[in-house]
Amino acid sequence: MTTPPAPSGVSPKTIERAIGALLKWRAAKSETQKPQLLESDEFVYLILTLKKIPQKGVSRVNPYKVSLPNPLINPQNDNSELCLIIDDRPKSGLTKDAAQKKIQNDNIPISKIIKLSKLKTDYRPFEAKRKLCDSYDMFFADRRVIPLLPKMLGKQFFKKKKIPVAVDLKHKNWKEQIDKACGSGLLFLSTGTCSVVKVGRVSMGKEEMVNNVVAAINEIAEIVPRKWGGIRSLHLKLLESLALPLYEALPDFKLKIEGVREEKKEEETEKETVKEEKVGKKKGRIHEIRYLDDIVNDDEIELKSDDSDEDIASDNEDNEGEKGIGELDVKKRKKGDKGKVEKRAKAKKEDGVKERKKVKKIKNEDSVTPKKGKKDQLPLKKMKAKLK
Repeated sequence: MTTPPAPSGVSPKTIERAIGALLKWRAAKSETQKPQLLESDEFVYLILTLKKIPQKGVSRVNPYKVSLPNPLINPQNDNSELCLIIDDRPKSGLTKDAAQKKIQNDNIPISKIIKLSKLKTDYRPFEAKRKLCDSYDMFFADRRVIPLLPKMLGKQFFKKKKIPVAVDLKHKNWKEQIDKACGSGLLFLSTGTCSVVKVGRVSMGKEEMVNNVVAAINEIAEIVPRKWGGIRSLHLKLLESLALPLYEALPDFKLKIEGVREEKKEEETEKETVKEEKVGKKKGRIHEIRYLDDIVNDDEIELKSDDSDEDIASDNEDNEGEKGIGELDVKKRKKGDKGKVEKRAKAKKEDGVKERKKVKKIKNEDSVTPKKGKKDQLPLKKMKAKLK
């Protein structure tokens, strides 16, 4: 067969080296293991890793069929068995007898037909589902039944990558659809970035496996969004072996630089916020000290004014560091003392004037007898006592 063109991102030499290393590893492992009656034919897997998770339109339940030059399953040459699940509901208009006649007439390599109703009843237990999964190499199902199968089949089919391939049984080209599915690898683009495709068998020759890998990489690069720009890496492996790298995309330096810049901006903003918080705390303390000077009651000033000059001097000595505050207190106290002294002098003068007036009245009214009222008698007695 004609060899497919080499992929732009992977050289055929790296693929040959990887396949050779896998075959050597398998031969070394088979020597240590016990000999088996039937030699198991392993698949060769191509692991695809994308840069981004595919969108809903790209990721779907039905797989993408990656055409391979050397088919993985060839029922006519090897002993592989295929199973077909049909829709036997009354609306479908298809019965098991009609499906068997169609398979025999067209020489389709289907070895087992299972009805949907039988799948619901006979294959409910987990062991029955596991045996069904292991007994056939590939499964096909009517397109109308595909949405119902995940719950009926269970996890075992998904783990072993034996999910039934959709076939449109309304059309008459059953054989073409089944032959195309047997000769191609199935690419399931799920909700993650990693996907696995079967690209070969160990029983194949080395050149056949290399051709299959090259063809699969070329077609996958066309299916994947952004083509080679969306592929991060490609690896090749067996079921239990290590994954050998075939292709690794260079990191996007622009994204890294932008990420570093964003981190630096975040750090700068955090530092600025911390500084603003510290300045705010300091300003709050200064305001508190200023308000302590303003909040002074008049009663406190009057109490301080009654103190002696020695107390005032001692207060001024204690407040030498705060000159403005001490000077204000001293001035207030001096003003209060002067005002009280002047008030007392005025009160004494007024008392002296009143006493002189009363003395004159008493001298003029010596002949007059005082009244019996207590209010008039008491002041006269006090005045006479003062004159004596």
